Amino acid sequence: MNFDSIEHSSPPILGLDVVVKARLERVEMQTLDKLVEGLGHLGIVTTTDRALGEVMIQTTKQCWPDLKKAIEQMPFEIEFI
Repeated sequence: MNFDSIEHSSPPILGLDVVVKARLERVEMQTLDKLVEGLGHLGIVTTTDRALGEVMIQTTKQCWPDLKKAIEQMPFEIEFI
C-alpha cells in the first residue's frame, strides 16, 4: 500500500489545547485519573512525577472551566501549579 496517496485530515487548530500541572497526594492519583476519565473525556491525566504526586491534565479551552469545577469538587485536595 502506498501511504503517500492517503488523504490526510486537516491540521489541528493551534491554541486549543490547555495543559495544567497539579499536585495531590500520591494515593489519590489513580482516583483523579478515573474520575476525569468518567467525565466523558473532558481531559486526560498523565503522571509526571509519581514521588511528588505531580500530574499533567490536558484538555481544551472549551472544556477546562467545566473540568476545573469538577476537579475542585472531588473528594481530595489538589493544588494547581
